[in-house]
Amino acid sequence: MSEPVVPPPPPPAAPAGGSSDKTLMLVLSYLGLLALVPLLVEKDDKNVQWHAKHGLVQFFLFVIVFAVLGVITSTGIGCIFAVLYPFVGLGWLVVTILSIVKATKGQRFMIPGISDLADKF
Repeated sequence: MSEPVVPPPPPPAAPAGGSSDKTLMLVLSYLGLLALVPLLVEKDDKNVQWHAKHGLVQFFLFVIVFAVLGVITSTGIGCIFAVLYPFVGLGWLVVTILSIVKATKGQRFMIPGISDLADKF
């Protein structure tokens, strides 16, 4: 007796958010200077471009906030403001995670002021 012929299994389905390369590019868009990778590699994808620009603007604005906070805390009375460092860092982490989650779901995390600034580029 011969064995029955079993058809090969179907190929794995693509992720719901798109290809894994696109998902990787969207995640890289919000990881600081790594946002330059999707900005330079995915020139044809407007969605990835938007997220990369938004991620860069977010990163540079948080760097400016940390620098200003550092200048303020370097003065004698400014040491009181040193308490703000963990809160600013936590805020940056929360905004970054929310942005990545929204991006991988095909949405945009709009932040008043920051999103408007990112749209100008």
